[in-house]
Amino acid sequence: MNILLVEDEDAIAEPLAAGLRREGYEVDRVATGEDALAATGADLVLLDLRLPDLDGTEVCRALRARSDVPIIIVTAKGEEIDRVVGLELGADDYVVKPFGFRELLARIRAVLRRTRADASDTRLVAGALEMDLKSRRATLRGEELALTTKEFDLLALLAVDPGAVVSRDHVLREVWKTDWYGSTKTVDVHVASVRKKLGDRRWIETIRGVGLRLAPQS
Repeated sequence: MNILLVEDEDAIAEPLAAGLRREGYEVDRVATGEDALAATGADLVLLDLRLPDLDGTEVCRALRARSDVPIIIVTAKGEEIDRVVGLELGADDYVVKPFGFRELLARIRAVLRRTRADASDTRLVAGALEMDLKSRRATLRGEELALTTKEFDLLALLAVDPGAVVSRDHVLREVWKTDWYGSTKTVDVHVASVRKKLGDRRWIETIRGVGLRLAPQS
């Protein structure tokens, strides 16, 4: 799995590339937008927006226009408008500096799982939980769960990559189709309802300040 790291600051790029290589990824690092657009063969792009030659948003736009390669924007530009613009240009996720390496790693894995999943595979399994995306049925230990539309979509999003952390902002984008970055109370209400129907709140863990993850129980 090859990651193209587009970052001009050595102090950030070098330890990040080293950490990704320790996790088994091949990493090609470039420091300019021009080099990013000239690169080929990446399975995922980590893209800084502040580059010395080109605006990172233009690089994102150009990459998306020619390819479906997953793009995660990694930048210090954390204002709401920056997030919205990045996502509208086709980025698959948006991580604001400073960030934890494990959080970024979880996001990389989640994006890769989501974008590389076989479209014909409509069945998700996480421990005793099984979900059929085509029939929109979910069962736990063989018993069907009575989930609402949003509850099913929320649980399916987490079940794509059990153990990976998913931010509430990402849940809002994928389940509610919105880029709202205000209160996420709606998400919390639905999480509480899904936990109740699963019969054990430990199925969905809250990682404070990061997001949610599915933790299959025996």
